[in-house]
Amino acid sequence: MERRSFLKNTALLTAGLGLAGSSAFAAAGNKLPNWKGFNLLDFFTPIPAGTGKKTTEDHFRWMRDWGFDFVRIPIAYPSYLAFDRSKQITPEEVYKIDPERVEAIEKLVAMAHQYNMHVSLNLHRAPGYCINAGFHEPYNLWKDEEAQKAFYFHWNFWAKRFKNISAQKISFDLLNEPAMREDMNDQHSRITAVPGQIYRKVAQEAAAAIRKENPSRLIIADGNNVGTSVIPEIMDLDIAQSCRGYHPGKISHYKAPWANKDVENLPEPKWPGKVGNEYLSREMLEKHYQPWIDLVKKGVGVHCGECGCWNKTPHAVFLAWFGDVLDILQSNKIGFGLWEFSGDFGVLNSRRADVQYEDWYGQKLDRKLLTLLQK
Repeated sequence: MERRSFLKNTALLTAGLGLAGSSAFAAAGNKLPNWKGFNLLDFFTPIPAGTGKKTTEDHFRWMRDWGFDFVRIPIAYPSYLAFDRSKQITPEEVYKIDPERVEAIEKLVAMAHQYNMHVSLNLHRAPGYCINAGFHEPYNLWKDEEAQKAFYFHWNFWAKRFKNISAQKISFDLLNEPAMREDMNDQHSRITAVPGQIYRKVAQEAAAAIRKENPSRLIIADGNNVGTSVIPEIMDLDIAQSCRGYHPGKISHYKAPWANKDVENLPEPKWPGKVGNEYLSREMLEKHYQPWIDLVKKGVGVHCGECGCWNKTPHAVFLAWFGDVLDILQSNKIGFGLWEFSGDFGVLNSRRADVQYEDWYGQKLDRKLLTLLQK
């Protein structure tokens, strides 16, 4: 659908509804709706927008027909820039937005809306920060004002592009899994939480840049310390918070090379059971999620923006653990977005060695995982 007519038609459809923020359409007990769905990785890497994974209309149709209503689109900001990719990006080039690559992102959002999906637009890589290595940033978001100004610029840009789209249809997830990293280019360098007041400053000013264009835009901030910790410093800012469904990593990221330095000497995962020197159980999950449940009770919207398990964990262990994760979240009306729809973590084409896949229009469907997600 051509962008201008899509935006115009959507604005007409939503006129008169009012944009009263998340509380206007939230589920009882949580200021955010109990969205359930998937992360889509079309623009996840710094390569030019539109050259990554391809989400199709069939994918959206299946999501809708299976009962899902949410997609999170994690975006690497370099994917929609025009700059000399044979060299490291400069601070000046961070502002060089390519209209054609932006159009590719807007088309994916429009397609999601055609199938009644709420879209959470997320900067997975922002100027000066990403939890993943693989791209050299010209500065540090948490330390350099120049990086922060660029961050606000990018969110103001997206706020303008989707200014007239209802909060029921789109929200902005500021930054994927914030943390302090000793070496931005070393995937295994030491990671710590962002100092609370620095996180507050960056989140508050980014929200202001967004709400300058639409005062009612729904904004979400990922938990501190790689999405794992509640952010008490922003509870008064009318910003929802996003947790993760990866705890413990001994289950979710078993043998994942980006999360483990030595993938060959890891203890076999069990659920419940003793793994290494630690006993893993539902009780530990309940303790882990209690601060997030308390946050809901305090009136702050909570959603689990990412969850799932890499494909090296035995399937039966994955399902037993993930069933407990989802039950705890859903019992507290906290929605979720599986990482990902199609791929190693996904409900389709996950390449697990111990799954009897169902043929689904040429795709390999993990029916047991789908059934669990639909509960």
